[in-house]
Order: sequence, then structure tokens, then C-alpha cells
Amino acid sequence: MNEFHKNLVKKLGDENLKKIQSVRIGLAGLGGLGSNCALNLARVGFKRFTLVDFDVIDHSNLDRQFYFSDQVGHDKTSALETNLRRINPDIDIRAVKTKIDKMNAEEIFKDCPIVAECFDRADSKSMLVGELLRLGKFIVSVSGVGGIGSSDDIKISRIKDNFVLIGDQKSDVSSKPALSPKVNIAAAKQADAILEYVLGR
Repeated sequence: MNEFHKNLVKKLGDENLKKIQSVRIGLAGLGGLGSNCALNLARVGFKRFTLVDFDVIDHSNLDRQFYFSDQVGHDKTSALETNLRRINPDIDIRAVKTKIDKMNAEEIFKDCPIVAECFDRADSKSMLVGELLRLGKFIVSVSGVGGIGSSDDIKISRIKDNFVLIGDQKSDVSSKPALSPKVNIAAAKQADAILEYVLGR
């Protein structure tokens, strides 16, 4: 047990930390939501991740995503792995550089009982939730984090026993910009919903 884990045992207890460390979390998309959700999950002790994205880091990502200027041009999967290991060197990461679709979603997340849906596009969100819900996965999705202000409107709604939706469900990022404060609030709420689910099982 490294010093990072020893500190978490003091806060969470040994049994709770064992629960957290035993589960593999899938992150579908590693942009503003996915990279920051992963950051929060790693900081509370989660250490088994499947990170999935097909994209590379662009300068335009740095205003809200957990990457740095010297990582521009790098794959998001490998860069996020590097950044998470700076928090906890002992994490177990499976990085998958691919675009998720109906044909590969089940295979990619087969060993992940919990998946954070972190896409930008509504059709991609709907596809992934539809594919994984029928498999009994616990899904935490986000809809509505665009613009400035009204952050108290970002709510956690339990749609089904295994489906949580976070957001104000109205401020579409296609019409209002996705900016760091509201994106980070939603990502933190995703991580908190996952933590609550794991410790409550």
C-alpha cells in the first residue's frame, strides 16, 4: 500500500477502499467530462480504468480538459494515462484508441460493470446508453452543461436503478459553449455518483 492509499484508508476505511479498488470503471470519451471524471475517480482511490477515445489533444481542449500544453498532438488515451499515474502510480489502465459504436461497445466494456458516458453528441450518448443498459451495466450519463451560470441546475437524476443522468437537460453545448466550470461540476457529479453506487452495493 503506497502513501496515497494509506491516506485514503484514514478517510474511507479499509473495506471501502477495497471496494473502490476492486471495480473497473469504463470511460467512454476522454474530453472535458471523461478526463475530469477520471481525475476525480483516481483521487478517491479508483485504480482500474478502461479509457476509450479515438482523438488527439488539440489546443482548443486545454480550456476544460485534464491535459497540458506539452501534450498537444498526443493521443488522449495515452496522455490521460500519464496524468492519472502522476496522481497514483499504481493504477491499472487499459487504454483503447478507437471510436465506440454499436458493433464494439459491448466488447470494449465487457469487464466494466460501471461506465461513465462522456460523449459530446446526443446520438452517440443515446447509442451507448442503449447498448450498455441492456447488459445490466451501471451507466452515468450527462446532458446539459453548456453556458455560464445556473450551475445549481446541474442535478443528479436516477432514471433507472442502473442509469443516472446528470445535467440541467436543456443547455445544449451545440448552442452554448462548454466551459470549464460547468463541465467540471458535471464530471465531479459523475464521479460522486459512481463512488456512492460502489460504496452502497
